[in-house]
Amino acid sequence: MTETFQFNLKTTSDGARLGEITMPRGTIRTPAFMPVGTVGTVKAMYLDQVRDTGADIILGNTYHLMLRPGAERVARLGGLHKLIRWEHPILTDSGGFQVMSLSGLRKLDEKGVTFKSHVDGSLHHMSPERSIEIQGLLGSDIQMQLDECVALPAEPKEIERAMELSLRWAERCSVAFGDQPGKAMFGIVQGGDQPALRIRSAEGLKQLDLKGYAVGGLAVGEPQEVMLRMLETTLPVLPTEKPRYLMGVGTPDDILKSVARGIDMFDCVMPTRSGRHGLAFTRRGRVNIRNARHAEDMRPLDEESSCPAARDYSRAYLHHLIRSDEALGGMLLSWNNLHYYQDLMKGIRQSIAEGRFADFFAETQDAWARGDIDPV
Repeated sequence: MTETFQFNLKTTSDGARLGEITMPRGTIRTPAFMPVGTVGTVKAMYLDQVRDTGADIILGNTYHLMLRPGAERVARLGGLHKLIRWEHPILTDSGGFQVMSLSGLRKLDEKGVTFKSHVDGSLHHMSPERSIEIQGLLGSDIQMQLDECVALPAEPKEIERAMELSLRWAERCSVAFGDQPGKAMFGIVQGGDQPALRIRSAEGLKQLDLKGYAVGGLAVGEPQEVMLRMLETTLPVLPTEKPRYLMGVGTPDDILKSVARGIDMFDCVMPTRSGRHGLAFTRRGRVNIRNARHAEDMRPLDEESSCPAARDYSRAYLHHLIRSDEALGGMLLSWNNLHYYQDLMKGIRQSIAEGRFADFFAETQDAWARGDIDPV
């Protein structure tokens, strides 16, 4: 295995990109979906199960892990990989999104952000340098710059201010990260729903010559068409030879359409969060297992799936578990959902390799449209 961080763009098909990131801890096949392990656990899943679904990499959250168990403690225990028993790549976000979500509990200035913990009210300060330090203590393989994420809709002047601040913080993060063989720091394009600001942000980050680039500040309240338009504006500015990561996205439909525009990496809590609330994703669309029509339905979610949760348990039983608020219901549906997401990514990659992504796109959407989609 390589001792460096490398991205190999193998081929393209109808705008979609097939690639591979190689790192000391493993290979990430792209387009890739990264299950979210916010506090060092992908909710309701064993990490061995997560790996078996096809995941090459998971995501951890800097904000939550710095509060508990604490970055310094994780470092003393041998790092996040050892602590959670995951020997493959881990990406950590910077904590910026969570801190910005605290609203009245934070104070922002050029130096960074001061905030009160949602856990115990203790006061913390996170600068760009401290964010990188925390991620280093956690031992993550891909680290994200600290940025300011503005919820949409917002005034253009406010979006511009946050974008410019994020650019300055990106440079400070890059200096703090330095040269770490085998690891990478990604910058984050901001600019809200303003095309000109997205272009300025992407051009500014490109000057830093980072290992990869993320598109942030989307899926935060804007319609899907706005998100896609911002991708169409932003991605042509970014280097083609480096990975592109769309943060916090999204539904299977979001992923399919974003891959078509050239995105390589995704993360989202949706598969596990939806599973815990009774919503299953399948190749025939969504299944709201809470609905009464499933109460006496002995069919599985998907008889053709290789996932035991989808293939071996009846809808009637899953309905009973979710309605009874039994933990097993959320576990089984989370397993099904993560497996479906990874199957979707596998199908995407195969179709790009075969030069038939447009056909796969149409076939997948047609299967969703013809399936048994339930109201959420």
